[in-house]
Amino acid sequence: MNDKETQETTTVTDPADASDALAEGTVDAVVIGGGAAGLNGALILARSRRSVVVLDSGSPRNAPAEAVHGLIALDGTPPSEILRRGREQVRQYGGRVVHGQVVSAEPAAPSADGDLRFTVTLANGRSITARRLLVATGLTDVLPQVPGLAEHWGHSVVHCPYCHGWEVRDEPIGILATGPASIGHAYLFRQLTEDLTYFTHGTDLDEDSRARFAARGIRVIDTPVTEVVNDADGALAGVRLADGQVVARRVLAVGPNMQARTQGLEGLGLPVQDLPNMGRGFASGTAGTTEVPGVWVAGNATDPAAQVGASAAAGALAGANINSSLATADTDAALQKIAEKSPTTATR
Repeated sequence: MNDKETQETTTVTDPADASDALAEGTVDAVVIGGGAAGLNGALILARSRRSVVVLDSGSPRNAPAEAVHGLIALDGTPPSEILRRGREQVRQYGGRVVHGQVVSAEPAAPSADGDLRFTVTLANGRSITARRLLVATGLTDVLPQVPGLAEHWGHSVVHCPYCHGWEVRDEPIGILATGPASIGHAYLFRQLTEDLTYFTHGTDLDEDSRARFAARGIRVIDTPVTEVVNDADGALAGVRLADGQVVARRVLAVGPNMQARTQGLEGLGLPVQDLPNMGRGFASGTAGTTEVPGVWVAGNATDPAAQVGASAAAGALAGANINSSLATADTDAALQKIAEKSPTTATR
């Protein structure tokens, strides 16, 4: 299995967290994705007395990390614990969390009063009908094809100076460049260590950036990296270059290519967009709205740079917007029923 495949197949399940039964009939909202964005969106909806089901594939992006950092009041909390509390809180208000992989999601025939409907099908063949959808599937980090890199992902191979920077401060750090964004990456990690080496790894580095790096004491190596080297205990010890030289490093910072998880959602026709120097994600507007009526997106599926707190906030905003949409639809339906029961008024 190569590094890319390792990143795409990471799955985490919590045996202590039993799946809820899939709801029967039509629910107000289905949330596809059980991370911070999805759970916070579901929490807002459940607290608004909406019937909501979270479909969780059990593969959170930050599963390899030991703790979430930079999140007020929860700094240092393991990602699994935050998700456990989130699921518990959604259930506390009547929401359901169902473990399963979505294989299809598509529009269905509207209700008799014209309200939207969607059908979501799981890998086990079960399906559920919803009035609204919140897509919070997150993303996949695709690492460079460097042997040995993926096995240290989330520990001594990191990407975010705000998520992991303090924990690797003062270590010999290497920046494994993946494109122009890595230049800015280097300045941020330079704040954390005096010993920083920038491996261009086949990317361009202009003369101005080289001069700025030199001014900050950042060493530049243009020889390509061929593999990650471990010490006798299996810890990251450095990188081997194409000329055979080994450069000692304890930490590597790399900006992965970030790809929104879109599998199974093709039937919704959600527009996607390329994000410069980052990857690809779903296009969204205010409060996570999309061009597809009845479908919202939140979290890393549309904003790859969002940390846990920002993703949760985006999920909450989308949840509130969905509730508002449902409230309008409920009122329209009530008016329609009154009109249908009223005697026809002759027109003069």
